[in-house]
Amino acid sequence: MAADDEARSGTAVAEVSGLPASWAVRRPPRWLPRALLYTALAVAGLVTVFWVLGKVQGLLTILMVSLFLAFAIEPAVNWLAARGVRRGAGTGVVFALLLVLVVAFVWTLGALLVNQVTMLVQNAPDYVQDVVDWINSTFDQDISGDDLTDYASEWSSTIEKYLVGIAGNVWGIGTVAIGALFQSLGVLLFTFYFAADGPRFRRWVCSLLPPRQQKHVLRAWDIAVEKTGGYIYSRALLALCSAVAHYIALRVFDVPSAFALALWVGVVSQFIPTVGTYLAGALPVLVALVHEPITALWILLFIIAYQQFENYVLQPRITATTMDMHPAVAFGAVIAGAAILGPTGALLAIPVTATLQGFAGAYVRRYEVTEDADAPPKKKRKAPKQTPADTAGE
Repeated sequence: MAADDEARSGTAVAEVSGLPASWAVRRPPRWLPRALLYTALAVAGLVTVFWVLGKVQGLLTILMVSLFLAFAIEPAVNWLAARGVRRGAGTGVVFALLLVLVVAFVWTLGALLVNQVTMLVQNAPDYVQDVVDWINSTFDQDISGDDLTDYASEWSSTIEKYLVGIAGNVWGIGTVAIGALFQSLGVLLFTFYFAADGPRFRRWVCSLLPPRQQKHVLRAWDIAVEKTGGYIYSRALLALCSAVAHYIALRVFDVPSAFALALWVGVVSQFIPTVGTYLAGALPVLVALVHEPITALWILLFIIAYQQFENYVLQPRITATTMDMHPAVAFGAVIAGAAILGPTGALLAIPVTATLQGFAGAYVRRYEVTEDADAPPKKKRKAPKQTPADTAGE
């Protein structure tokens, strides 16, 4: 009715002014300015939200990493709390143990790196002469060691210029290192608070929800703790088995720095998704190649054989009680996590996917596939068409 009245008024004004009725100006509906205002406010709100999220992306990443690390160590903290240890002290004990393990791992690999670099530098002339002799005997050439020395000196000058350029950017490197240090300290701090005050934080979250939804939040929290902790502990057990097996093999083949190499293989192959197996196996093969080429071949064969044993025997038995995930799902999760958050997302992809898989198993109802569903559908038999003679006979 209001629109009709506005149209009539516009037509009347046009007739009074002597203009045709088709030239009448219609007023916009009364709701249009309000709708445009609400639309503008909604767009401005979305732009503001995305701007704020872009500014605090680093903080959100730290909180996400800290939350999943807290989920990983919470079973150990709960085990200590059940035996009379206060949660703060229990969290400190778990942190101290993890710190000792990380420092021992880095120290051992640092010693391995120094020893191997020292050996490589000391034996470099002999290696060069062996390569020259092999090239001359195999390809019927007449290359001298001086030629390779001149070629190496040219490369060394190029590398020296590159290193000088990197050293000139020491301010940028220091800034990145300080930023990474502060991020690591932030992750450790939030992880400690999430693990030490886990029950209090859980009660605070549940206090914001009605009683009917609180049980779902508590169940989801328990699933996240179970799956994340199960992932960490299953990986740790597989890393221990891998380190022991490779240590024995490296000692049998008399490869130097057997303990450090076995520790490297066990940790890297289990805790770096997808490419960890190849990175872990490359280092002992290279060290054995420098020591004795035929030994490197035996080490490579052992690594391949152990990988098959782990995939088909150890891993199904260990992950049956902690976390079971199809390799294709894990690979896709790592790619998606790397695309979203980079290296951090790649490391968090598998525990996050395991948590989501646990939610699906708890809340999605599944049905047993019957034999009729597997069988191909039967074709319906068409009834014969009736002719006029059949109709007359009836």
